[in-house]
Amino acid sequence: MPRFFLSAEELGGTFAVLTGENAAHAKVLRLKSGDAVTLCDGHGMDFSGIISDVSPGQFSVVIQKATPSPSEAALRCMVYMAYAKQDKFEHVVQKATELGAAEIVAFPSTRCVSRPDAKSLIKKLERWQKIAASAAEQSGRGCIPQVRAAASYESAVKQAAAADYPLFFYENEQTRTLHQVFESAPTGTVSLMTGPEGGFTTEEVALAQQAGMAICSLGPRILRCETAPLCALTAVMYAGGQI
Repeated sequence: MPRFFLSAEELGGTFAVLTGENAAHAKVLRLKSGDAVTLCDGHGMDFSGIISDVSPGQFSVVIQKATPSPSEAALRCMVYMAYAKQDKFEHVVQKATELGAAEIVAFPSTRCVSRPDAKSLIKKLERWQKIAASAAEQSGRGCIPQVRAAASYESAVKQAAAADYPLFFYENEQTRTLHQVFESAPTGTVSLMTGPEGGFTTEEVALAQQAGMAICSLGPRILRCETAPLCALTAVMYAGGQI
């Protein structure tokens, strides 16, 4: 069933109207009066509705009922990924959204090749958030993950360490695996921190360890910076019984 994201204010009554990009998408899908659609508030609630009227540039929808979205994971996973060059971060935003990430955070690291300035970062965040919204709609999510940036590496570590399960994936860690970290299926919140193309420095690893993060491995192979967060997210979702 076609899904459209609207604000909570737009879904406050018994009617809603699709305009702008939503209306353009509905037109491409050739939706008409009588067709069923799902409207989402982006915070985990789905609203089933029927298109009641179609006019130039807008589709009117009668809302029938609201239910919690069945597609949201009970486990809240937050992906912390160091800045990456080219479109690697965009790829991770899209795929992490599809896999159920609740939040995606970019952060600077010593060996980052990409270091956007304040002006370019604003544009990047806007683009990344649009990619997350599109991926959430395509994959049937009930929530759109927030995409944001940490001001510094230290700030990112502090935020990530506050999770119930703060995981720091380091390519030189050879012994501690996720099986050892999770004595039972994880619940609550999980943060996943992965490094840049050149990997983390020993100083960065030490800081994460001092903050209480669990230093662990993703296996004996060296993964690309855009592969590691998706591998980690999939493994954690599986361990938590979400896939």
